[in-house]
Amino acid sequence: MYQREFDQRLKQTFPKAVLFYGENDYLVDFYIALYIKNTDAKESMLSLYHDEWHFERAKNFLSQTSLFGGTNLLVVKHEKKIHKKELDVLVALANKNTDNYFIYGYSGAAKDAKSMQAAFTDKRGGAWVRFFEPNIRDGIATLQQKAQRIQLDIDHYALQHLMLVLNNNLALCANELDKLAILGTKVTSKDIDRLVYSTAPLATEQLLIDLFNKKPITDTITKLLDLGEDEALILRSTQYFVNQIFLFHTYIKLNGHVDSAAILGYKLPKQIEDQKAQLALRVKSGTLLKIFEHLLESELLIKKAPATQKEVLLYSMLIKLQGYL
Repeated sequence: MYQREFDQRLKQTFPKAVLFYGENDYLVDFYIALYIKNTDAKESMLSLYHDEWHFERAKNFLSQTSLFGGTNLLVVKHEKKIHKKELDVLVALANKNTDNYFIYGYSGAAKDAKSMQAAFTDKRGGAWVRFFEPNIRDGIATLQQKAQRIQLDIDHYALQHLMLVLNNNLALCANELDKLAILGTKVTSKDIDRLVYSTAPLATEQLLIDLFNKKPITDTITKLLDLGEDEALILRSTQYFVNQIFLFHTYIKLNGHVDSAAILGYKLPKQIEDQKAQLALRVKSGTLLKIFEHLLESELLIKKAPATQKEVLLYSMLIKLQGYL
């Protein structure tokens, strides 16, 4: 089900077992916090996040009666799928005792969560909820509710600016609202520019990953420019990224495996290392040579062009680059 349907259900009862997943980490954490508050389980809950996951420990927790007469709330967050047989056991245990609840926040790909939905059906006393990345309107509405709860004076336009600066990341925006509330005064867009660190570098990295994956990029370019990133900086970031892909490509061809520490001089997180290796393996050596030549030509054009033409040249450079892939 989706968020609105789940909200309606919560007005009647809180399901005993819930699977949360999707592209909105903020809402996953919000509903987990709502369960903790509603069940008064802050002192009696068990949380197993990522590497802490252990089926026998989770099973034993829900199998026992709470030592202090409270609620046995089991909260699991994991990027890997839990086997259906194990989910079936935990959902059954959650329904066996009136004081038991089980929440599974799955942080892996949404498409991979569908196979787990069968463990959380109505007949089994469960529910599954998919959350989507918020649009600007929904995001601002959520942040307005947060601002009211913490008594922060901030208007619609400042919230919109905050979402733009933090690349539509609700979790980051909510954390920044807590920090801004310390000021004790009305918060404006100028305060956000002065105090909030922009995620533009992360957005630039995502732009280039999307570019190499042949995904649409024009909206992301526009967003970066709106954030204040200039054409020269995006060009340099593109050159740096392509150079990394070239180094990965060459190293893998010579050694047959990937090692970011040997390639870059420092170790990347495993997920990022694998992602760049996959991108490097898709590109042929001749294509990389064409891309390097294209970037050199584009650099000269952008540097010589009047300020009014630089933005158009940037769009043209990236779109043509993507055409080589």
